[in-house]
Amino acid sequence: MKRIIVSFSILLLLVPFTASAQVDFCEGNFDYDSDQDSSDAATFKTDFSRSSMKNPCPGGFAPVPKTGQTTSYATGDDGDLERGVPSPNPRFTDNGNGTVTDNLTGLIWLKNANCFGMRLWDSALYDCNGLHSGQCGLTDGSQAGDWRLPNRFELESLLDLENIPALPTGHPFINVQPSVYWSSTTGAYYFILAWYVDMLGGGVARDGKVSDGYVWPVRGGQ
Repeated sequence: MKRIIVSFSILLLLVPFTASAQVDFCEGNFDYDSDQDSSDAATFKTDFSRSSMKNPCPGGFAPVPKTGQTTSYATGDDGDLERGVPSPNPRFTDNGNGTVTDNLTGLIWLKNANCFGMRLWDSALYDCNGLHSGQCGLTDGSQAGDWRLPNRFELESLLDLENIPALPTGHPFINVQPSVYWSSTTGAYYFILAWYVDMLGGGVARDGKVSDGYVWPVRGGQ
């Protein structure tokens, strides 16, 4: 019996190449340059020095977004260099159901940033875990367990450090308080402390879980 050897390159020529046959390395509809064309991969590789032979999408790396600061106070500072992934335009989408989607992170936030008032940390967790459609202006069909208290980095992702309050210009949120918002992240070694983000100036610090802070529920994310 004769053995037939067909090279891989020949097989590639025999198999029709269609868009459906392509492997989608950018799960989650990743659109780096926000124009939904074929230049995303090349743009990403250029900006982050990725090899053209490797997956250009952010699976191995977690690209850091820009802080929003554009004013420079010294050569080489953040406002001078403006390093990081630029925000999409528009940054946020008001979904018309009490929720706002952040087009930079994909996270879905409660539009009303002060539905619960100031709460202790345990109460903040409880409020977010039980949130559902019909509360806080929600008509999204969400159920208890869909929402949660954001972790520290998720909460920080909302910040724009050029502004006071420290949120992107033109954001669609309502009732944002110029004060501290609880994250779900506990302080290392000091489990009686949790991290918070100050929406007035963008400060991040820890406080006792028996202290009061505002509550900003989120859902989605990886």
